[in-house]
Amino acid sequence: MIWINQVVQGVLLGGYYAVLACGLSLMFGVMRIINLAHGDLAVLGSFAVWVLAAHHGMSPWLALVLVLPAMAALGWLLQLTLLDRSLRAGVLTPLLTTFGLAIVLQNLMFEHFGADERSLFPYIGTLGFDHWTITSQILVAKLYVLIFAVAVALLGGLHLFLRRTSPGRAVRATAEDPETAELVGVNTRVVYAYAAAIAVATAGLAGAFLGMRSSFNPYSGSQQLIFGFEAVVIGGIGSLWGTMIGGIVLGVAQNIGAQLNPQWFTLAGDVVFLVVVAGRVLYTGLKARGGIRSIVGDHG
Repeated sequence: MIWINQVVQGVLLGGYYAVLACGLSLMFGVMRIINLAHGDLAVLGSFAVWVLAAHHGMSPWLALVLVLPAMAALGWLLQLTLLDRSLRAGVLTPLLTTFGLAIVLQNLMFEHFGADERSLFPYIGTLGFDHWTITSQILVAKLYVLIFAVAVALLGGLHLFLRRTSPGRAVRATAEDPETAELVGVNTRVVYAYAAAIAVATAGLAGAFLGMRSSFNPYSGSQQLIFGFEAVVIGGIGSLWGTMIGGIVLGVAQNIGAQLNPQWFTLAGDVVFLVVVAGRVLYTGLKARGGIRSIVGDHG
């Protein structure tokens, strides 16, 4: 039964990873940018909510109403000022740009807030420790269920946005072929700004959840970036629903690893990530050499 509990907790943890990773996946899928500042933008969202809660007495949920639009505006601004320029200079320049942005954000947050750990846990009332008891060994935290539900709603909303709205169809067209999209009247600069705004806003939401379920400091972003990147790669780069699958796989692996040895929490997720990457490289290599076809043909 204890292993079932670890799987359940891992699935719920996967909901947080899905929220964290969906913006990373969206930016890569649309602009082919791996945003190395994504984790630090999430931590910036954590601090923004914390400031409103700790210094202005605002509920973290109400603070999100102010923080998420502000994070979206920041994403829009970053795209129009930094990323748009760097995209014109080749593939490597946006990577270096976001790496530099990550360093700047870390040092600005350290300068302003210091190195102390912060948490939103004291400001969410009983939700922080309320749970449902399924069995004597399976306890389901209400906060984790809420985060998982928000992840499903967020991915579902983004899916409908991309499929059913004109701006969403413009985003899909730009992701598929920006040059052709420009020819039919799509302003790709505006589309990229839309995508960056959504990605940074979802990073801010993930940061708020990070603060509610754990603690954070100005340098927590690097670890969050790794978790988000692993979820994206495991689930399939550029796939929104794939981030949910990847997050769940990563979360289950980490919880099972922690059950075997508390020090294996991060290691277990890293091992699964490497196995998935190795499997995809092997599959791609066999397919390129015709190995997949010949194997199928032998059994046909």
